[in-house]
This record gives sequence, C-alpha cells and structure tokens, in this order.
Amino acid sequence: MSIVTLKEIMENNEIRTFLEIAEKQLEALGYTEHSFRHLGIVAKAAGDILRDLGFSEREVELARIAAYMHDIGNAVNRVDHAHSGAILAYGILTKLGMDYKEAAEIMLAIGNHDENTGNAVSNISAALILADKSDVHRGRVRNRDFATFDIHDRVNYAVENSKIYVDNQNKVAVLELNVDTEICPVIDYFEIFLTRMTMNRRAASFLGLNFQLIINGNRLV
Repeated sequence: MSIVTLKEIMENNEIRTFLEIAEKQLEALGYTEHSFRHLGIVAKAAGDILRDLGFSEREVELARIAAYMHDIGNAVNRVDHAHSGAILAYGILTKLGMDYKEAAEIMLAIGNHDENTGNAVSNISAALILADKSDVHRGRVRNRDFATFDIHDRVNYAVENSKIYVDNQNKVAVLELNVDTEICPVIDYFEIFLTRMTMNRRAASFLGLNFQLIINGNRLV
C-alpha cells in the first residue's frame, strides 16, 4: 500500500480523462459547469472544513481527494452518477496502491454526495456535501443568452460570490452569498436549492455544527 496524495490524483492521466469526458457529457446535456474549476474549489473547501475543525492532516487530504473525484461518475451517465463514480473511484484508487480502508472511505463519500440519494454518513462525506452544494456562482452558467435563461441559470448567474466556512468556536458552518436581486429574487434561490440546503444542514449537524445561510449580509437560515 502507498500514501496516495491529491497531487498524484490531479496528475493522473486516467482520472483526468474521466473528468474531461464527464464534463463533455454535462456540457452536451446543458448542465452547469462541473469542470476542473469546480473540482478545485470543492476540494479546497472540503479540506479546509475538516482542517478548521481539527481533524488529522490525512483525513483532510482524503476529503480533498474525494472532492476532486466526486463527479467522475458523470463520465458514465448523469443519472446515478454518485454511485457509479464511487465504484470507479475505488477501483482507480486501489489500483494506485491506496489502502483499502482509505479508498472505501472515499467511495462512501462520493456515493453519498448527491442530494437525491445521499446522506452525511462520515466526516469526509459531510465535508464534501457542504463544499459541493455551496459552489453556486455565475461562472458556472454555460448559457450566455440571458433571454433564454431558465431558473437554474438565473439563480447561478445572480450569485456574484459564494463561500463556505466553519467557525469551530461557535460551532457553525456558514454559507455566505452575494446575490444580485435585480437578476434573481432570493426566493428563487430557495425554490431550486431547498433540498441542497436541507442536505447542508444535516451535513453540518453530523460534524456537530449548526448551518447558517447568509445572503447579502442577512441571515436567512
């Protein structure tokens, strides 16, 4: 067995190929951006969450690896991508020599990151959920014709800035958004992201935290 690092994962040609194919499929289907930008942001955020809560450096690294690979299943199909991605990731990671238990922890986290079927069932999965569901930003909108925006395009495009962080002292996980309400009223955000916010609340609770949503400086949750 070997100590597999995020750097090694990012430089692996097989993983990169799967992620490129996954993004190609999502682009063809008209989904928001899930490229290396998204994966990098989610990987950093997931690791930072566990680091700031005092978890070990190895668990922090595993959270980053899980986050970087979490959408790999989209190379197979968007439907059930969390489960197909979890199995793909486990096979690749063990082939690279990762310890079986570590690979299984990453498999578990990836398999539970989707709001339709997943739950926070481990520290790594909780951090991945918080990081993934918080990446809302206009840079993820592919459609450049504002006249044809659907509600998902409008909500994402209206978000000028987003960040997720934890305050260990006060035991809270905070998602802060800056939203241009002339593009999209705040109520539209809740209309399409209520399930994700519920998932975030449960993920925060797994880590012993309360979840707070702040939009334009106002706490809404």
